[in-house]
Amino acid sequence: MPNRSPEVDEFLQELSHPLKEGVAELRDAILASDDGITEHIKWKAPSFCYGGDDRVTFRLGPGDSVQLVFHRGAKVRADSDEFSFEDDTGLLKWAAPDRATLTLSDLEDVRAKLPAVVDLVGRWMRATP
Repeated sequence: MPNRSPEVDEFLQELSHPLKEGVAELRDAILASDDGITEHIKWKAPSFCYGGDDRVTFRLGPGDSVQLVFHRGAKVRADSDEFSFEDDTGLLKWAAPDRATLTLSDLEDVRAKLPAVVDLVGRWMRATP
């Protein structure tokens, strides 16, 4: 996969987390879904970019769960109140109009929700220029 990062490969090799296998499965599925999605390490975890901009970042602690943080960059943008995104899955928990989290509790949860998560990530990437 040309959009895989050696930096993230190394990070995941050294990762000690109860859901390491789930993180790897999520990563593979998200990267395989769109060649325009790239990755690197941000906030001490893998982060997915679109058009060179961070959009979805793993949060790997505390605890045993894994979160994906859906965002439009590190800072709140001036147009945040005008942004809207339709979450027809109900999986996203909104922290702000343009910032949400998705929590996965265990490997079974990752696998059960994988298609919906990949779809959400893809739609988020295209909706957040």
